Amino acid sequence: MSDQGKKHRTGCLVAYGVDTFGDRWTLLVIRDMLLHGRKTYGEFLTAGEDIATNVLALRLKHLEAEGVIEKTRDPDNRRSFIYNLTEKGLALAPVILEIARWSGKYIEADEGRQSLLDRIEEDRDGLLADLARRAKAQKSGRQNA
Repeated sequence: MSDQGKKHRTGCLVAYGVDTFGDRWTLLVIRDMLLHGRKTYGEFLTAGEDIATNVLALRLKHLEAEGVIEKTRDPDNRRSFIYNLTEKGLALAPVILEIARWSGKYIEADEGRQSLLDRIEEDRDGLLADLARRAKAQKSGRQNA
């Protein structure tokens, strides 16, 4: 049995999700990619969450091993990598939006975050479509598609 097979041997749907994306740093990396368009190690590191370099490296490896992100060489700097959400990773967009929506009920949101919460409430499907378009554009190398 592979490590992944052992890890998910119970078949519990919640356990699989938690094992895949259920810790703070993993969710924040996914959030950064999805909502903020971050795609490089340096961008994640300077995102303001104070993630330790070793923790970031481990989370990126984990997400890649789980098929949530993919890593490619940066064509502008062959020593660096670019990380993009896969279809599996992009499918987490509704989860991230629901976490934001839930949180918005219990903490005060600044203007920018309130704008996101309003969009989730008023045009969730449009927001999901916009996030998918942006992620696909980033993956294909077009910044403003």
